[in-house]
Amino acid sequence: MPEIIRCVWSVTDPLMIAYHDEDWGVPEHDESKLLAKLILDGAQAGLSWVTILRKREGYLKAFHGFDAERMARFGKRDIERLMKDASIVRNRQKIEAAISNAKAYLKLKERGVNFDDFLWKFVDDETKHNHWKTIKQLPAVTKESEAMSQALREEGFRFAGPTIVYAFMQAVGMVNDHTVDCFRHRELSD
Repeated sequence: MPEIIRCVWSVTDPLMIAYHDEDWGVPEHDESKLLAKLILDGAQAGLSWVTILRKREGYLKAFHGFDAERMARFGKRDIERLMKDASIVRNRQKIEAAISNAKAYLKLKERGVNFDDFLWKFVDDETKHNHWKTIKQLPAVTKESEAMSQALREEGFRFAGPTIVYAFMQAVGMVNDHTVDCFRHRELSD
């Protein structure tokens, strides 16, 4: 049986392999899942992604499955509770940003804005398939991530700088940044 070739960043941990093989780069259009992924990418800032993967279940529980309506009602007592919850990243700014992002998401919805449409317009509603030979070629920021970041921040989203937003774009399949030798590049391009 031939060896399966994956992006080099993914082969260090079984959770990373599963995430790479099943989630990363798969186009996502469910609005609540897009919000959840944006929050998790913000939580990852300054940390390794495997840290967030190990805490993903904790986040789902702590933030009620990323239910924006429930999160938007979180107050100081909830923030203090979350600051003691070892199943998530206990960073006050990131916790407050998650709550703030839920509120910003709901404000968009109240105005009749579809979050999926709002985000995917930055890539003209289709995945951009890149053809990187090595991971070193992957950009940290693009003009699309800068534009999306600016639009998100104008709507009140936090922890949504252009680097975080580009990681989010990779995660939700707005860009296919699997290297060309990776089996997922071909699968996601078909």
